[in-house]
Amino acid sequence: MLYFIIALVIIIAIYFAKRDIKPMVQWPISQLKALLTEHVDYYNKLSDADKTIFEQKIQTFLNTVRIEGVGLMITDTDRIMVASSAVIPIFAFKDWTYRNVTNVLLYPDTFDKVFQYEGNEGEGRSIMGMVGSGFMNGQMILSRNALIKGFSKNGGMENTGIHEFVHLLDKADGATDGIPEGFLPHEYIEPWVRMMHQEIHKIEEGHSDIDMYATTNEAEFFAVVSEYFFEKPDQFQTKHPGLYDMLSKVFGQDPAKE
Repeated sequence: MLYFIIALVIIIAIYFAKRDIKPMVQWPISQLKALLTEHVDYYNKLSDADKTIFEQKIQTFLNTVRIEGVGLMITDTDRIMVASSAVIPIFAFKDWTYRNVTNVLLYPDTFDKVFQYEGNEGEGRSIMGMVGSGFMNGQMILSRNALIKGFSKNGGMENTGIHEFVHLLDKADGATDGIPEGFLPHEYIEPWVRMMHQEIHKIEEGHSDIDMYATTNEAEFFAVVSEYFFEKPDQFQTKHPGLYDMLSKVFGQDPAKE
């Protein structure tokens, strides 16, 4: 009788475990290629072989992270932009996946600190993206308008999606502190910290083209310069060669040469 009960418990556990497994969905490759070609400039600069790898990473992300709309209907373009935001920073990392996010919530526009997206921006509704903590751990919130702008031709050096996923990379070592210890060789940690503080001082003095938001703290500095690195690599390398070289080491990429 005891063995029967144990076997029954195991069967029930397996049944419910299987219910929680999201079935793998394979996007039609022609549709995937068309959306990436239309919306993701980073993808268009890759070689044919690297495009195939990028597509595979997009498929993996879309099958492991749930993307949900809040106050809007999610489109395939939304999904591709969110997934590309995730894949671009980790493109050079073989078999690396985000273990600290399960859901991405897409809001129509900016929101406030209590996740409200309705009302006037002057009332605090100015946040474009956020990585959740506490009861929101594992969640990311993105403004769809900011996401789309980041992948548009007039996005400049900003990309909110990339910014937030870089926060997750930063958080992978246990601390969101602007020091990507898991991706930067140990001997470069101290020079990186020194370089961050020097550039933050330049920004505060008005002697840098890096967005003022980078002076908020070291974590925001890392995310802001990473946006710049991927969105305007030639310009970033010319104006900030030291930072460019350091981020090339962090991400294992040299986008200015693509």
